Amino acid sequence: MKSMTGYGRGECAQAGFKITVEVSSVNRKQSEIAVNLPRELEVLEAQVRDAVNERVARGRVTVRLSVHAASASGKLKIDTALAKAHTKELKKLAKTLNIPDAISLDLLLRIPGVLQASEEIAESDQIWPSVSKALNRALDTLVSMRTREGAHLAKDLQQRIGLMRDAVARVQKQAPQVAERYRQQLFERIKTAGIEVPGLEDERLLKEVFYFADRIDITEELTRLQSHFKQFDDCIKKDEPVGRTLDFLAQEMNREINTLGAKANDSIISREVVTLKSELERFREQVQNVE
Repeated sequence: MKSMTGYGRGECAQAGFKITVEVSSVNRKQSEIAVNLPRELEVLEAQVRDAVNERVARGRVTVRLSVHAASASGKLKIDTALAKAHTKELKKLAKTLNIPDAISLDLLLRIPGVLQASEEIAESDQIWPSVSKALNRALDTLVSMRTREGAHLAKDLQQRIGLMRDAVARVQKQAPQVAERYRQQLFERIKTAGIEVPGLEDERLLKEVFYFADRIDITEELTRLQSHFKQFDDCIKKDEPVGRTLDFLAQEMNREINTLGAKANDSIISREVVTLKSELERFREQVQNVE
């Protein structure tokens, strides 16, 4: 089991350049990938997406790639024409907004493209092996972090399921007593009304108790809940992404617990239903973090 949140960074040097890739991920119901590449390498976006898709199945993943000169000895050049164009536009903007014209050299050098390394970046097909190395190193770290956090999530989810199992066990123990208590209460109401109490084998009494027992029968719901708990046990043993499966199981458990609450005609069972709903809500919140 893996979490959907994580961060990774990888680097690789080639032909006087250092390629740095940062990958971060957060929760999303579906897979969503945002790729930020230098203009010269935008052609590699599809390959970057494919590489991420091979390693990450769910969540919003952001990939940032930057290229720098590998050493300070690399020659730099200034795009004077671009700097002049920006200066002209900034002055026009200052005049329009009626603010002081304070364009500094530092401001101009911060504008992308004004200060450049003189070396030309290699063709995309030549630089891709280095980009791929840096990307995979970043993904290795990302996946490792997601796996570590996933282990903590699995432990918490197991705890929630354990508490729900205990509550279901208490409900199963209490359920058979409900019909018998109803029969006794029915006798008491008949006595209070001053009517002759029928025998234990009286057909009308038996029918009334039977109909009541049938209305409150929760055997099917308890069986299904136990089945969902077993499916959870199977899920956390898998290496593949299980977030969507767990989300579906949470919905199904919620359906059965709601039915238990509707059928419950017993204060003890009602209290256990509250416990089940409370733990299930915590379970569902954590499942939103699972890949």
